[in-house]
Amino acid sequence: MNPKERMALDRHPVKELAVAERIKSFDEVTAGYDAETARMEAERCLQCKKPKCREGCPIHNDIPRFIRLLREGKIEEAYWADRETNSLPAVCSRVCPHEFQCEGYCIRGKKGKPVAIGMLERYIVDWMVANGKNLLKTCAIPKEKKVAIVGSGPAGISVAFYLAHAGYRCTIFESLPVTGGMLRVGIPAYRLPRTIIGAEFEALKNCGVDVVTNITIGRDKSLNDLKAEGYDAVFIGVGAHDSRKLGIDGEDLDGVLHGVDYLRRVNTGEDLDLGPRVVVVGGGNVAIDCARTALRTGSDQVFILYRRTKAEMPASQAEVHHLEEEGVKVEMLAAPVKIHGENGRLDKIECVRMELGEADSSGRRRPLEIAGSNFMIEADAIIPAISQRINVTVSQGLDIAMSRWGTFEVDELTQQTSVEWIFAAGDAVLGPQTVAKAVHQARMAAESIGRFLEGRDLREGREEDEIVID
Repeated sequence: MNPKERMALDRHPVKELAVAERIKSFDEVTAGYDAETARMEAERCLQCKKPKCREGCPIHNDIPRFIRLLREGKIEEAYWADRETNSLPAVCSRVCPHEFQCEGYCIRGKKGKPVAIGMLERYIVDWMVANGKNLLKTCAIPKEKKVAIVGSGPAGISVAFYLAHAGYRCTIFESLPVTGGMLRVGIPAYRLPRTIIGAEFEALKNCGVDVVTNITIGRDKSLNDLKAEGYDAVFIGVGAHDSRKLGIDGEDLDGVLHGVDYLRRVNTGEDLDLGPRVVVVGGGNVAIDCARTALRTGSDQVFILYRRTKAEMPASQAEVHHLEEEGVKVEMLAAPVKIHGENGRLDKIECVRMELGEADSSGRRRPLEIAGSNFMIEADAIIPAISQRINVTVSQGLDIAMSRWGTFEVDELTQQTSVEWIFAAGDAVLGPQTVAKAVHQARMAAESIGRFLEGRDLREGREEDEIVID
């Protein structure tokens, strides 16, 4: 085991050494590029005249530009070129599913490996930190207009970033006792170090942004209360914190912990002992995070149930690779149908084998149960991680148009809701999506809020291609 892997074990101790030796920390083993490797990787960029990578990036970053500056040795200039459109480069470079976005569109990937855009972006940010460079520009002279921001996740951070740098007085209201929203409680620390999140908030506070935790808008005070308190506009950036249920018998038994609820409890410091045998249900990044987190907190027999095949898994392939390296098995074409237990606690999970039929609305082949294929799995805990939805408590007392998916309806270009002084973006509009999409929508919302506060037209001169890519 090399020194970096040993460091990973020191950071993430587990009960059994046999399991511990399989664990690799994403942040230590994949610790970014050194200068020479970064330069060589940057040289692979073809500098396309019509860069497909920009089309694949929800933020529309000028990727060829910052890569060109990097390979010219102008790393600080590369950082500022990236930061022109990306309010959270340190976060996006670590947690974005690059193979589905920028790197998935890279021309180099047609006949080989795409340019490692995410790692190059991370190198630029890490270089800035290592060399003591200022990561934010000087804040503007404060203006009188006030904006309330509900939620301290990537959308809330981004809106505060843009508005504070324009001089508007911003207050972030967070219902949790910690800041960062889903960045902090939904993404494990081995993927996103807490120092990065903390640095973002310190920078915002230095720009005059106030942050209030442990207050739930819609319960402790309403949106109308914020208006009455003198806030001229409100931004809703609540995350998708509510887990979707499996809808099967036995889901109320002890030992059943739903995905984002489980991650939130662990990431806020609760010491959870699930027992050695843990089954995670789902094929997305939350399911992967749950399985790897369970492994790091002492469960040594962790595996995933997924009702389709590996090719259909929506999780980042890099994360699936790390999962398999750590010894977590993925049981494909299987789904739970009932949770069995004794004395109020689960002890077995009844599953059924699946086969793939015709494609559904997502473009993936629909999983169908195979009659008579039921089988049992003994388990100490099950973590369903099949999807999330937003909690709409924030809108209590105010009639705001909602979509049929339970998200806020907004104008696609301006992010304005049906109430003219309220704007929304990120999970609150899209449902559970990537950080990059939340950042991009939040930038659009910040532009609109600034125009609204100044009495300007929200649409004039804005390009339709600012709309987030599906």
